[in-house]
Amino acid sequence: MKMYTSFLTSKDGTKIGYRQIGQGPGLIIVHGTMESSLSHIELAESLADRFTVFLPDRRGRGLSGPYMKNHSIQRDVEDLGAVLTHTGSHYVVGISSGALICLEAALYLPSICKAALFDPPLIINGSVSGDFMARYDKEISEGDLESALVTAMLGGQMGPSIFNFVPRWLLKMLTRMMMASEEKNTQKDEVTMRMLAPTIHYDFNLSFELEDKYERFGDINAEVILMGASKSPQYFKIALDALAKILPHAKRIEFAGLNHGATGNTNRGGKPQIVAQELTKFFKTGI
Repeated sequence: MKMYTSFLTSKDGTKIGYRQIGQGPGLIIVHGTMESSLSHIELAESLADRFTVFLPDRRGRGLSGPYMKNHSIQRDVEDLGAVLTHTGSHYVVGISSGALICLEAALYLPSICKAALFDPPLIINGSVSGDFMARYDKEISEGDLESALVTAMLGGQMGPSIFNFVPRWLLKMLTRMMMASEEKNTQKDEVTMRMLAPTIHYDFNLSFELEDKYERFGDINAEVILMGASKSPQYFKIALDALAKILPHAKRIEFAGLNHGATGNTNRGGKPQIVAQELTKFFKTGI
């Protein structure tokens, strides 16, 4: 099935690019940290026989324009709102930091009828510390991207637990090798780790901006499915537990044996077909 690329303009004039595939009701996938619209191509393909799937690039990535000064989650909500309006969509899938955007958007955008939220990184009672961000920002400002990526990985608990016992110099060397290998094999339009590294600042700021504000989401009227993976870091499970309590009618699913990358393409360790099955069940009701 052919994929198309299109563009629109958000409220503040920023260009937002997106990819489109499939046929049926519109469904928007909002990617997470260290990802772009290309990160969920296989998930979109698995949904494309029932839905018209839209894959926007969030700001600072791929097809879309840059972040502006004093960026806040309001801008991300405006960007999602622009895509919803432009495409006539009513369904959203938010992944990791993208789930935070979808949560906030569901409070203010009545056009969202159904929202699937995978591993939203809401911080509940200090469930994860942001102390590492000062070091990360310093390393980014110095152009030391390998160190910044290691700092973010450890701070966000994204690597295997054994990485906590591996010397930083070795993690930095492995990261440098990964970046070099990726850039050597990069295809046209691909968004590399080097390009994505500075965007981590904005993704973690979403978590800090919404820290301990989760009770607000009890006012969401859209139908919600809360999705997580059994091997994801504990703070994602804490967030899902908190949301389940204030969204008593939300459906809850945990993917046994999968990790935080479950929604991504298979070449990055994802299991998108498994996730797509549950998304299809949720969104097809009432079609």
